[in-house]
Amino acid sequence: MKLPAFIELLKPITWFPPMWAFTCGAISSGQAFSQNWQVILLGILLTGPLVCASSQAVNDWFDRHVDAINEPNRPIPSGRIPGRWGLYLGIIWSLLSLAVSSFLGTWGFYATLLALAFSWAYSMPPIRLKQNGWYGNLACSISYEGLAWITGAALLSISLTPSNPSLLFAGLYSIGAHGIMTLNDFKAIEGDKKMGIRSLPVQLGADSAAKVACLIMLVPQVIVCIYLYLIDQAWHSLGVFMLIMIQIILMKFFISKPIERAIFYSGFGVPLFVSGMMVAAFGIRQLGV
Repeated sequence: MKLPAFIELLKPITWFPPMWAFTCGAISSGQAFSQNWQVILLGILLTGPLVCASSQAVNDWFDRHVDAINEPNRPIPSGRIPGRWGLYLGIIWSLLSLAVSSFLGTWGFYATLLALAFSWAYSMPPIRLKQNGWYGNLACSISYEGLAWITGAALLSISLTPSNPSLLFAGLYSIGAHGIMTLNDFKAIEGDKKMGIRSLPVQLGADSAAKVACLIMLVPQVIVCIYLYLIDQAWHSLGVFMLIMIQIILMKFFISKPIERAIFYSGFGVPLFVSGMMVAAFGIRQLGV
């Protein structure tokens, strides 16, 4: 087993969402970064290169038969990570994640434990939440966005408890991220059908799944926009609104050919979604709660 295959297994490109969500939660706490930089750096390390990376290794191991159809060049089906090393690496990285989380106190440890439980339940039989796109994608979105946001907010909060607006936004963006997770399923429709994985594109068809994914992404953002306005954060509300409008334009382009343009929307539309998260986090920060 060579280092490039190991790095590819951990999929560094997927680390960004939970690291970003953790940072948003930390910002929403209202606390100074300069006084908490050790906690922030450790939290970013935990949410991305450790917890998220371990979930990728676990998923690749239990998806090795599907990947042999959809992505035969992945490290495990290609043989670049031989034997059962894919499974061993998933276990080792999960245990390492728990060990590091113990330095972040009770909240950090239990949030990590819950995120890891979701990641294993998502991929591992007989639970294998991935078998159904509705609750499988929800498990991922809660882990990647909601738990990461709440952890960042809790660890930096004086009371170690996120504010109600922060909890609300963590929940809303978790729901919205369900649609983002669906974008990843368009490239695997053939393999998912053969392996009995009922992703939304398999269940609803590509066209309907694209519309549902866009709706799921949009509605929570609209609620965030309205809420920011109601709590007198008009400029932040306007910022989220402008990002929503650009997304709608890109969504129309995506919906017309969802299979061909899912990757395009992931590359251009999703950054707008997560930018709105940051704007919303700064809006909560202004409240000083």
